[in-house]
Amino acid sequence: MTHYFCTDNYAALKIHSSFDSLKGIKNPVVTIGTFDGVHLGHKSILKRLKEIAKEIDGETVLLSFYPHPRMVLHPDDHNIRLLSTPEEKSKQLAEAGLDHLMIYPFSVEFSRLSAFEYVRDLLVAGIGTHTVVVGYDHRFGRNREGDHNTLLELSEIFGFRVIEIEAQVISNINVSSTKIRQALLSGQVSEAQEYLGYQYIITGKVVRGDQIGRTLGYPTANIQSDYPFKLIPARGIYAVRVHFGKLLFYGVMSIGVRPTINDAGTESLEVYILNFDEEIYGENISVEFIEYLREEKKFGSIDELKNEIENDVLKAQECFR
Repeated sequence: MTHYFCTDNYAALKIHSSFDSLKGIKNPVVTIGTFDGVHLGHKSILKRLKEIAKEIDGETVLLSFYPHPRMVLHPDDHNIRLLSTPEEKSKQLAEAGLDHLMIYPFSVEFSRLSAFEYVRDLLVAGIGTHTVVVGYDHRFGRNREGDHNTLLELSEIFGFRVIEIEAQVISNINVSSTKIRQALLSGQVSEAQEYLGYQYIITGKVVRGDQIGRTLGYPTANIQSDYPFKLIPARGIYAVRVHFGKLLFYGVMSIGVRPTINDAGTESLEVYILNFDEEIYGENISVEFIEYLREEKKFGSIDELKNEIENDVLKAQECFR
């Protein structure tokens, strides 16, 4: 089965859930991975993929997996947090110019395939790979037994080419999804942006809260993330950009338990949108994180809280300038 993901400025990305719909594509140039976040390291691989495909009149393919392997291999681990939703990843891959995304179902049975079976069944019989391009640390097959050397050995048997990509380095630090997650969980959204190549974003539905913000003079939109595995940055106050339909606004976002109000222990995502006064309950909005302003605090009074919110807005406006 094939479906398409289009953006305003890029050709359609063809998304496949079966190898049957991949049959007949020209000289497949393939890379492999979950590509969570589609960060600068991923983009360096995709760029090389496109260069090779152009040289050999081929088409680019990402072999990815769903569910995420950790969800299958560690089902009792409920702490998995991902940088991108499936839709966000498709959009980012389309914008990077990828031709085909093959989403292979990950299962316990699949995880037991040997490196040889993995290459034979997926890369050769499934896709008909002409060239495979992988990162310097790529591992595959049962117990992650396969590596770059394994691919080189099997390429001699099956007749495909192997190209290795060196680590993409930003400020002398190797880019990885793990490091981006760590940065976000520490509130370092600027550092995460440096690795991602774009601002981290959360999309969700505006839900009805207790409307305390209105009594403070700063009405907020309470956001319920539309993807349960989406990583939420560290608790605190952030300067953000808010996308509502085709409109763009600026705002101040609070992530936390509102300790001055009730300290209920339930984390909420609330954004005060500057120069905005519309009822948008039930609508979807997207929030881009621009700058971390301060940690969440418990104030001695509501007046102290209101004064600090005013300061937050002023600091955010400086960021926007």
